Order: sequence, then C-alpha cells, then structure tokens
Amino acid sequence: MFSKKPIPSFAAISAAGSGRLTEVRARALAAIQNPYIGAGGAGLLFVLTLATLVTITGDPKAGAPAVRISLAQAAASGASVPGWREALMPESPQAPLTTGIYALSQHPVSAADLAPIAGSAFITLPGGASSEAGPASALVPAPIHGLTAPGPGGAPLPVIDAYGRTPAEAYARPFTSNGKPKIALVVGGLGLNAALTRRAIETLPPEITLSFAPYSEGLQGWIDLARANGHEVLLEAPMEPADYPDNDPGPMTLLAASRPEETVRKLEWLLSRATGYFGLTNYLGSRFVATPAAMGAFSGALKTRGLAFIDDGSALHKGAGPLRASADRVVDEDLSAAAINQQLTALEAAARSHGQALGSGFAYPVTVDEAARWARGLASRGFQLAPASALARP
Repeated sequence: MFSKKPIPSFAAISAAGSGRLTEVRARALAAIQNPYIGAGGAGLLFVLTLATLVTITGDPKAGAPAVRISLAQAAASGASVPGWREALMPESPQAPLTTGIYALSQHPVSAADLAPIAGSAFITLPGGASSEAGPASALVPAPIHGLTAPGPGGAPLPVIDAYGRTPAEAYARPFTSNGKPKIALVVGGLGLNAALTRRAIETLPPEITLSFAPYSEGLQGWIDLARANGHEVLLEAPMEPADYPDNDPGPMTLLAASRPEETVRKLEWLLSRATGYFGLTNYLGSRFVATPAAMGAFSGALKTRGLAFIDDGSALHKGAGPLRASADRVVDEDLSAAAINQQLTALEAAARSHGQALGSGFAYPVTVDEAARWARGLASRGFQLAPASALARP
C-alpha cells in the first residue's frame, strides 16, 4: 500500500489562495449586480480611460475635424462659416470681449458691423475635414514680439529688437525672386473711405503694397485686415508741399523749417498710431523732401527705428540711411482707364530695361480695377509682381 504523501507547502498556499480568490470573485459579482455600484464603477472606468488618453495624446479634440478661419476675412466677406461669430464671443455671458478697439456685444450684429476685425479662430466642425480657410498668403499678425517699445508719451513705437531684427524686415511681405523682371506697385490713400479701402484690400493681389493715412479712424483694424489678406503696409507721413498752407496735409504735417526735435516729435506721434507697417511713404511733401535738414532728421529717425522709406518719386536721391525705394512713375495722374493702363505698361518697359520698376497710385476705383486687371496677366508677359519692400535698398 502506498502511504499518503504530505502536501508540499507551496501547494497548500496555492489551495488557500484559490479559496480566497473564489470568495473575492463572489463578492465582486454581487457588487456588480448592484445597479448603483455598477453605474459608479462604469463611470469611474470611463474617467480613468479618458484621463489616460488625454495624458497620451494631449488635446482630446486633437483628432476632431477642424478648420482655421481668418476672422478678418470672415467679417469682410460675410462668409457663412459655422461658428466663427461664436468664436469671438466671451465664454461667460457676463464677460465683455474686446478685439483691438472693437468691442463685441451680445446683441445680433451683421458682419459689416464687426469689421474691421483681425486674427483667426480654430473651430471644430461636426463631420468636416481639417483645412485652412481664409487667405493662404496672410501675413503674421502685428504686433510681433520685441518690435515695439513705449515712446515718450507711453504709446508703443517701432524699435529694432534685441537680435537686430528690424520692423522693415519683420513686417515686409516675404519675397523670392524667380529671375524675371520685378514690378511693384504701391496703392495709397487708404483708411479714410471705408468702401474704397475694403475694395482695395480685397480686390488687389497680395503682392501689391498698401499705404494708409495716419488720421484714419480704426487705423489698426484696417492694417490688420490688409495683412490678413497678405498685403504689406506702409504708413503715410504728411509732409509740407510747396503750396502749404493752402494745401494743408493736416495738423501733424512735417514742416521743412521745423527744428529736428520737432520733426521727430511729430514723427513719433504718427508712428504711434498703429503697428504692423514696414515703413513710411510720403503724402505730398515737395518742399519738405527738398530741404536737406528736414530730410536728414526724418531719415535719421527712420533708420534708428529700423523702418524703410518708399516715396512716390518726389524724394529720389534725397535723404539717406534707411532702406529706400522711389517710384518710377505715378500711374493715375490722369484718371482714365486708358491712361492708367498706359502708365502700367510703361512700368513694364522700365522693368524690362532695368530689371525692376516701382509704381505709385491712389485708391481710386478706376485705379484699383485697372491695377487688378493688369496684375492678373503680368506673369504671362514675363514679369514678377513684387512687394515694394523687395525693391528697397539702403
């Protein structure tokens, strides 16, 4: 007969553990069958799973269909992009929201009432694809960090940043030459008439440089809207003409006989009106630009602040220091479509001869229409449309 062998110690532990496991399973089964405990456990499991996913993937909406829209473009065009207006509103009904100098209320408003608006919003759309809406050529919104500092009155003024980057470089439209003759066009007088300003911003191709009057109401909003549509921007400096004061450019006109410190004081007021411009252009100024002391103070101040000066041709070879370019011709001295087209064709001839040409014009409806039509066929005629900054040189 075989004698009964003793059970090894590890087997005894296993058997005991098996009994306890059976008891635990029974209790767990009873708990699960309790509806309150079951629901709570399921909720806890969901929360733990979600927390784990967020930890691993970051934003829980990162994989959701989304679209980034330009708020400036949406407000300008009245585009019915779902959710863009809601993206502008504060999360709390009691908290007001201000975008620049334009406050948004809780009351229904039209797209025109909100313009000009700058910036962008990232909106999650149900069932849509992820894409970028608005102008593909939009420029970086202003101000860019490090390129402004408080002036004597506390208002922000353009400065060269700690790394030597200038506003002229940072706010200019990027440009890469394709080797063809370059033609640039500056269209000015913007900001005073809302309809004409919007027409120029939306009709002209983004390579065309736009200049704004410093007295414009909502100037920063207009500059933001122009940059959102891809246009680099100049600020107009009112300068003393030969027939001043009969022809008066305004209270902050730079006068030829002013002391240098007075010229700089007025210039700083003009520069503090907005940000996002890469340089200045003249508004009138035949007497001012012909006065060496006046132009010396003006040019020195621009160079110190890292700004360019693009003139309408009247200041050619006058003033030195900042990045400079002078227009070869004003394209709309004669306000007829035929005459403007003739001047634009003359720009092509100048570019073919010298490798580049710069034109200047005003935002008359006929100028905007002819310039837009002319620009559409420029590449097929062997030219490259360029921003004015691409033609500027020290």
